[in-house]
This record gives sequence, C-alpha cells and structure tokens, in this order.
Amino acid sequence: MQEFKDIISVIVCTYNQEDTISRTLDSILSQECHLPIEIVIGEDGSTDRTLAVCQQYQEQHPDTIRILANKPNKGFVRNYFDCLRACRGKYIADCSGDDFWIDNLKLEQESLILDSNPDVGIVHTNWLRHYEETGELQSSSDSPQRERTTESPQISFQQDLEGAVLMPIERPAIHLCTSLYRNDWIRQAMQDFPRFFDPDTYQCEDVQIAFFLARMGRVAYIDKPTLAYTCGSTTISNPNTEEKQFLFWANTSRLSFDLAQAFDIHDDQLDRFFQARIHKLLMHAFRSGKPSLRKKALAMQKEMNVADNRQIRLAKVLLLPAIWQIMRFVRNVIKSSKTQK
Repeated sequence: MQEFKDIISVIVCTYNQEDTISRTLDSILSQECHLPIEIVIGEDGSTDRTLAVCQQYQEQHPDTIRILANKPNKGFVRNYFDCLRACRGKYIADCSGDDFWIDNLKLEQESLILDSNPDVGIVHTNWLRHYEETGELQSSSDSPQRERTTESPQISFQQDLEGAVLMPIERPAIHLCTSLYRNDWIRQAMQDFPRFFDPDTYQCEDVQIAFFLARMGRVAYIDKPTLAYTCGSTTISNPNTEEKQFLFWANTSRLSFDLAQAFDIHDDQLDRFFQARIHKLLMHAFRSGKPSLRKKALAMQKEMNVADNRQIRLAKVLLLPAIWQIMRFVRNVIKSSKTQK
C-alpha cells in the first residue's frame, strides 16, 4: 500500500462556479490545524472564469494548491475519484466549489480524533443549509442521536453504521463535505471492490466512500456544524429537470441496493427505504411525462424485488395512460394559475 504524507489533502471539485469558488478556497485556507494541508482542485473544464480564479489562488499559494484542469469535462464523480487518487495526505477532506466551511478548527478537531483513535476511519459533523439568494443559514435537521462518550460530550462514536449510510432519506448519515477520512483505508476499499467505484456504473461518490469506511471501523461524530451546504442551485444531487432527477435517484438507489446485496444487509427498514425510492422514481416519471421513465422505474422495482405498498399502487394508478394525461393537464393548469398570481 502506498505511503502517504503526514498532511491533510482537501479535494475541491468545481465547475462553472466563478462566483463561489473564492469563498470555498478561503474557508479552507483559513483552517487552523497542526497538520499542513494541500488543496487538490479538480477544475472540470468550466466555461466561465472558474479556472482563472483557481489559478490566481495557486499563484498566491503555490506550495498548497494543485490544480487538475480537465479538458474535456469529466463529470463530477470521475473528477472526484481522480482527485482522490492524486491526494498525497494520510487524511482526506473535501468541500465542493459552491459550499464552504464555517469552523476554522474543523480539520484540527477531526484530525486529532483520527490521530488518537486508529480504529476510526472517518469523522464527520453536523452541517447547515445555505441559501445563496438570501444568504440564510438553516439547520439541516435535528442532530442524529448517537451514544456519547463521557470524556467529550460533543464527540460520539458508532459502529455498524453501514445500513444507515445506505438509507439517506431526509439527510445523509454521513455528509462527506463535513468529513475527514483515512486515505489508506479508502484506497484499500477501492482496490478490493473496484466495481463500486466505477463512475460509469454509479454516478455517485459519497455513499460508497462512507459505506466502506463505516464498515472498516468506527465512525466519529462531532455534534456541531462545520459546513454551509448550498441549496437552491443546480448540482449533481439537485439537477434541474425531472428526467435528470429520475436518473440521479435511480443511480443512487441502485448503488444502495447493490451494496446491500453484496454484503447481505437486509431488514424491514431497508425494505421500506427501497419502497420509498421506487415511489419517488414513479412520481418523477409522472411529472416528466415520459413513458420510458415509468418503464424504467417498474423494471427497477422488479429487479430489486420491491413489494407494492399503498403509495406505489397509487403512483401506478396515476401512471395509467388516460389518468396520467388528465392529471398532468390538471397539474399544469394549477401551476400556470400560480405563476400568473
């Protein structure tokens, strides 16, 4: 296994984010940490001035910032994994080009936990939603409940978190942009299970990284927000069309299902999660007006052996051709009337 330097590597994947990338980089450069950092920027062929801004920062911090300038555009997931493979530090963090950290001691607190707990593979924290138009910061939800240690009431540890990682409903069990994780552990997982890290198969990077790190050791959680996660803009997890949303959720659902099958994870809660995902896909198909998406959703339900429930049965009724046409007409009329108001 490759030897890594006693530093922290921070991955920044960015594309057409000239208005926000400075904020992201400033939040990383302001970190106060006993370990030096390197910033690995995956600039994915932007058509605006994002690359120029990144190059200005590189000129100011030549010993800290490396830019992987992609031509042509690779797509987020391939860009992320290429950046990960370029990381030289023993620990890895990441912050997307429209997000930013809000705690200057984030990396210090997380790295101290990893330094003193060799059985912990990943540390993560709470986070806030950031709305770009208003600048407002809101809680992402109530903090997850975990067993607390008496030594440090803000820090908790948990094992056997893999199932929870596979079932992100209101929020992910581990938000990767809040995290710090071991480079050698994730490289080992990528070597042992390469199919789960294939960007052509799964258009997702965070679920499998969190899953394998949680499977390989304990997870540490710091119950305070360190990340402002930007909402409201178009991102890989918030695409701007019903069809793109369908494809994103289909890919992530397939990844969760394949991981559960590969590692024999089965329980009633997971069954209900996949039922909720099939219902979600059927409703995206309904709103898209594309029969091909309805067909894909039903095929996934069959392949994943997901039983019908009341919500799925109702969605299937709405997708009967005659009813579908009527309901979409009514929906469009309502949307039009709201727009006119």
